[in-house]
Amino acid sequence: MVKTPVTKLKHTQTVLIQENLSLNKFIASEEYMKILLIGSGGREHALAWKLAKSPQLPDIICTKGNAGIAEHAELLNIAEDDIDALTAYAINAHIDLVIIGPEAPLALGLADRLHTKGIACFGPSQAAAQLESSKAFCKAFCTRHDIPTAPYGVFTDTRKAKAFLSTLCPPYVIKADGLAQGKGVVVEPQKAQAEQIIDEFFAGRFGQAGKRIIIEAFLEGEEISFFAFSDGKSTRPLLAIQDHKRAYDGDKGPNTGGMGAYWPVPLFTPDLQTQIMERIITPTIIGMQKENNPFQGILFAGLMVGAKGPQLIEYNVRFGDPECQILMRALRSDLVDILQACAHGHLADIPELEWENGAFVNVVMAAKGYPNAYEKGTLIKGIDRANARQGVKVFHAGTHQHNNEVFANGGRVLNITAHGEDISQSTHRAYEAIDKDIDWEEGFCRRDIAYRALPSS
Repeated sequence: MVKTPVTKLKHTQTVLIQENLSLNKFIASEEYMKILLIGSGGREHALAWKLAKSPQLPDIICTKGNAGIAEHAELLNIAEDDIDALTAYAINAHIDLVIIGPEAPLALGLADRLHTKGIACFGPSQAAAQLESSKAFCKAFCTRHDIPTAPYGVFTDTRKAKAFLSTLCPPYVIKADGLAQGKGVVVEPQKAQAEQIIDEFFAGRFGQAGKRIIIEAFLEGEEISFFAFSDGKSTRPLLAIQDHKRAYDGDKGPNTGGMGAYWPVPLFTPDLQTQIMERIITPTIIGMQKENNPFQGILFAGLMVGAKGPQLIEYNVRFGDPECQILMRALRSDLVDILQACAHGHLADIPELEWENGAFVNVVMAAKGYPNAYEKGTLIKGIDRANARQGVKVFHAGTHQHNNEVFANGGRVLNITAHGEDISQSTHRAYEAIDKDIDWEEGFCRRDIAYRALPSS
């Protein structure tokens, strides 16, 4: 632990007055929590922003980060996949809690390494992270524990994979087994094209991630993202959010990491949440316990809701992006309390989560060309103007700052989130900020985010 700096005490005094607590008592302790946040995207900016609002006033350090995260955290020049360096830093800096944002360090076993050193960590073990890092593992796990999902086959042989297509009706769903940054899924209506895609996967389209593939039946219905916290034993459901994976309006174009999201989702009801928890989330947590791989962290279920009820498309073992940006804006409860409870195994002691009223929309601005080739280093103006607009908060993703100016540094670059009384108002506020405030000629966005929830839909 370190002593509280003067600049932090100014912020501390404001928060403590709001919380009706004693500043002198806080100063006397000369201690505050140190959090290491791993990641540098829009998800991590949202997490850093929410962590900084905690009454516990944590000191936040973030690896690499971006121009937005720098407003809330000290940036640390260590790669998110450098497990040895991250562990050494956490030990030497006396970190109280590590929060792992992206999937790659989880798949590499960062949580396991930290646990062996006695450092609290929010995020699953390498074995539990297989729910995302191996789609073949996840599908087999669902079969073992009667979790509803699409019929499938797993292949490392081109001939057998193509033969399996003949047992399915189009469209054909082909997935890379390993991590592919949210882009390793292709849905193809034509069999000849599907066979060509199989060849591309095995030829290295997604590197080692595509050397083993999953082919599964296409599920009919509407897709939603559902989230739940777990400490390995207990769970706390969050929200159901709908995102937009395709690059262009009308859900056309290639899959991306996500071009926007919104909440609330019209089809989501308390009864549907009960079904999801009883049929999918709870059996997963119990199943992982039984297999001696308890899951601790955030469980992100990609679901298809159709005539058969909710079915699991796939699991992610971290906050979604762009869904996390909405979750953090909508959450009233103290995020630090929740993540600590998950890390230390006492989630059952945490009260039910509290949420803001109204609706939220997140529109992603990406560099032209994304998810294919795009230009970096282009200047972005107007972010401060957008942030001054009622209900609007811009979360940075692929950005960096130089001489007080912000430049694009990735594919998905900005997340314009907006809060309003309903989806219509939220959507209007988000696009108004994009059209009137953000000045970035080299960027683009979808113009139909939340279309399923708008009155005209």
